[in-house]
Amino acid sequence: MTGLRVGLRCDAGPRRGVGHLVRCVALGEEFLARGAHVALLGSVAGVEWAAGQLAARGIPHHPGPDTPDGLVAAAREHALDVLVLDSYELDPACAGALRAAGIRTLAIVDGDARGQDADLYLDQNLDARTVAPADRLLAGTRYALLRREVLSRRPAAPRPPTPAARPRVLAFFGGTDAFGAAPPLTRLLLGTGQPMELTVVVAREPTAAELAAVRPARGQTLRLVPPTDTLPGMIAEADLVVSAAGTSTWELCCLGAPSALVCVVDNQRDSYHRVIREGVAAGLGELPTLIAAGPDGRAARADAVQALRGLLTSADRRAALSARAWSTVDGRGRVRVVDAVLALLATPTPH
Repeated sequence: MTGLRVGLRCDAGPRRGVGHLVRCVALGEEFLARGAHVALLGSVAGVEWAAGQLAARGIPHHPGPDTPDGLVAAAREHALDVLVLDSYELDPACAGALRAAGIRTLAIVDGDARGQDADLYLDQNLDARTVAPADRLLAGTRYALLRREVLSRRPAAPRPPTPAARPRVLAFFGGTDAFGAAPPLTRLLLGTGQPMELTVVVAREPTAAELAAVRPARGQTLRLVPPTDTLPGMIAEADLVVSAAGTSTWELCCLGAPSALVCVVDNQRDSYHRVIREGVAAGLGELPTLIAAGPDGRAARADAVQALRGLLTSADRRAALSARAWSTVDGRGRVRVVDAVLALLATPTPH
């Protein structure tokens, strides 16, 4: 496969978050391991951590056009054989324009193909229901894209029940916490009144300032840390993880982490409810309701505190979540996706 040239068209930013980039980086790692040249086309402005992920892997970064003609021109400029499209904002016509130009496309989607005409579609979500031709769709968590830092820490088996007098709790909400989930969820955790060692990943300075004023109760500690490459290790060491229901869900599953999830944005809702329904993680509700005033907000917060208290006090409950999560994602997703792309390249280009 030496000589294959692969482009990753995605963006990361303070408001966009880093989920698209993280899964593209994971796929890029697998292509690199097989001798391909990989480049990112897109913006990573304002997210130093994201730029560091690319630099650490030797993935060059170029501007990413948003129009069909512009993207075809960029693909030709970089002599790309394959372009991976992972964006909710990119013009859906780009995929068809690339195919017409003889450039193979893989569209990474989350339930909605957005009218893209791609050679392959990937929806890595649990019980994925993307409408696409069956012979061009890679669907479900067996295709989850995970970085090497996660794969290297996957345990050989789920976690056994492990009682903890002061559970180690990790809370993080994506690479940028674009919707400000850290402060309200930190308060809900501490509001359980249970002893814990709580570590919160804080992506923005205003959030850090707000949380610095929070005073834990007796038996509770609160530590604030910036976004870090050591996050998979922190997940592996935590007794409970509280997170947003985004792409990090599959990292938590691969690591067998007992997790409680919050839905922070509309496009997470379907996946969130499937994950909770299947017992892969505990559900804390939707962020807009959890921060709402009035009786609905108070009831949602009370339910979330009760759920968290149950997880903090029950090693058996945490172990059950670990077992279900661990069995849901086996860590071989990116291998299967690259195999499918290589099989695609072995077939004649459509006209």
